[in-house]
Amino acid sequence: MPKIDLNAWFADVSAQFQGLNPKEPGQWPLAPKLAAGFAVMVAVIGAGYFFWLSDVQSGLEAERNREPQLRDDFHNKLAQAVNLPELRKQKSQVEEYVTQLEKQLPGKAEIDSLLSDISSAGVGRGLQFELFRPGQVLVKDYYAELPIAVRVSGRYHDIGAFAADVSNLSRIVTLHNLVVVAPTGAQAGSNGLLSMEATARTYRYLDPAEVAEQKKAATKATGGKK
Repeated sequence: MPKIDLNAWFADVSAQFQGLNPKEPGQWPLAPKLAAGFAVMVAVIGAGYFFWLSDVQSGLEAERNREPQLRDDFHNKLAQAVNLPELRKQKSQVEEYVTQLEKQLPGKAEIDSLLSDISSAGVGRGLQFELFRPGQVLVKDYYAELPIAVRVSGRYHDIGAFAADVSNLSRIVTLHNLVVVAPTGAQAGSNGLLSMEATARTYRYLDPAEVAEQKKAATKATGGKK
């Protein structure tokens, strides 16, 4: 095998780097060209890491920071998935309960009979109606509310029984602003009779046409925006 004189080789390479013209790199000897190419490659790799890999690194750090939140979300959804049959059962029970409550709301055609039931409950307890005046119907989103101004006179226990009878009607009726007073003036000695004033409120569900009208009015009030 031929012998290589390393000293001569290093001297030859060193000599190639002397007297280089930076304006004419194409005329450089082989060693400076290889060294310059290697330097350019290192510079390109460094610039690529700085401008591209640094953004990738930042994105990776951001995803790592999201990991705890994603893990918590996963555990929560897993718990919901495990309890899905129970949640569906509860949903069915709530829907059934809502249906039962809706059945306690009279329809538009049943309001007159309900008013008659309230009046009959008072008469059946021996009360004297001094005032029974339905007010203005208040239409809500999915139901309507009818206030009724009521003033009756009678004995204490009869008034209490009347209030209980109203609360036990098959349809929902509530009593508000209830005031019980003893008669004054010429009626002060009228055999212990009392006077009760209250606002009875009954509720009815809206028929499909009324629901559509309410939605139309709500859309118009918001300028057509949902």
